[in-house]
Amino acid sequence: MNPLTISLLVLAAPALAFLVHVVHRSRQLKLSRRPLRLVGRVAVVERALSPEGFVMLDGELWRARVVGGGPAARAASKVRVVGASGCVLEVEPVVEVEPVG
Repeated sequence: MNPLTISLLVLAAPALAFLVHVVHRSRQLKLSRRPLRLVGRVAVVERALSPEGFVMLDGELWRARVVGGGPAARAASKVRVVGASGCVLEVEPVVEVEPVG
């Protein structure tokens, strides 16, 4: 091997290792910031929240908890995301207004 090839390998190896580290870390941090982007969104209750259970939001199942000691939410009812504690969504029941007429 000539010296140019050896020096290129020596320089490329750490760059490749760093790139692999960045990609791996980005995949591990998937949920770290996501719950905050869900605030205000409406989810459907999969398993009753009394006060904790599961909701479906954008095709993903999330653990959720009713905040403030609010009333339990039944399965198939709608809840609004108001916050998050770790990977547990904090929700409140959505009050649906029936149209007059």
